[in-house]
Amino acid sequence: MAAYQGARRRGFELPRPAFDVHVPSIWTRSTRRSSSGLVRAGRPTRVGTALAAIVVAFVLAFLSLSQSVRVSATSYDIVRLGSEYGRMEALRQDLRSDIDRLGSEPAIRKIGLDNGLGQLDAPIIIPAR
Repeated sequence: MAAYQGARRRGFELPRPAFDVHVPSIWTRSTRRSSSGLVRAGRPTRVGTALAAIVVAFVLAFLSLSQSVRVSATSYDIVRLGSEYGRMEALRQDLRSDIDRLGSEPAIRKIGLDNGLGQLDAPIIIPAR
């Protein structure tokens, strides 16, 4: 099988790209050709700007949502703690009235007699040896 090698160059050479590669300087305005037409190099495109605006709007909406959830959770905790405080305050007043009612000597004597306790006899004195 014969092969035609007359058009082939001898030696190693990198293949050339199909398009011209141009790296724009940051100080100059330059444009380059692409498959879709003329593109401005170094400036954001409308699609990129729109995507950046969508991402920023999403981040701001997410932050706003997280703050509103935190505020509503704090509000719920305040209401719950307020109702618990009211319940405990009512219990404290009830216990205070029980202590005041039952703390007097006649009330203690009556509770003891009702529970089967009797009055003490005269004390027995034992002489020391």
